[in-house]
Amino acid sequence: MASTTRPAPTVGFDLDMTLIDSRPGIHACYLALTERTGTYVDADLAVTRLGPPLEEELAHWFPAEEIAATAELYRAMYPTYAVAATPALPGARESVEAVRAAGGRALVVTAKYEPNAKLHLAHLGIEPDAVVGDLWAEQKAVALREHGADVYVGDHLGDVRGARAAGALSVAVASGPCSAGELRAAGADVVLADLTKFPAWLAGYRDGDADGPDSARA
Repeated sequence: MASTTRPAPTVGFDLDMTLIDSRPGIHACYLALTERTGTYVDADLAVTRLGPPLEEELAHWFPAEEIAATAELYRAMYPTYAVAATPALPGARESVEAVRAAGGRALVVTAKYEPNAKLHLAHLGIEPDAVVGDLWAEQKAVALREHGADVYVGDHLGDVRGARAAGALSVAVASGPCSAGELRAAGADVVLADLTKFPAWLAGYRDGDADGPDSARA
């Protein structure tokens, strides 16, 4: 029987709430932003809706004419308050390493400001082949297509849309603000509880299983 093993894949990963639990660091940064600007930001609420670009969250708290300057201030403050406070999510390093061990390429495509995304990955010792920031939802398809991504892994409905726009397999992890049911309803091809399930899924996918083991069972 002919082998059904797929070629080594190129896999894209989202960052916030996919590879890293950015809630503690972002919470701290919003508290500092409130102190710096005198404008209250409900940090507890803000960290429940991570995923979209920073400017969308700031629009809940600041007048439109202040958003651009406030976003610039936040991004400048971010390394001081957020990077050291942010841990990797379970399975993050192992998932990136599984792609590399299979002979594939791993990239991170995120809505986060790219220099800060790179700081997180360096701090945590996670080493993808490429990092592309400042892209959200369907915009992520630009980088995914450019790098020839076969699979895109994310936690948000916007990540599902980005994968589908790129023609990549959408693997969703229910580790962020969106439930497994919401991710399925948005069109995710595979739903996993978290990244600890990803290496086994990848092995099954490469062996020719369309979904891989334990898919859609988050």
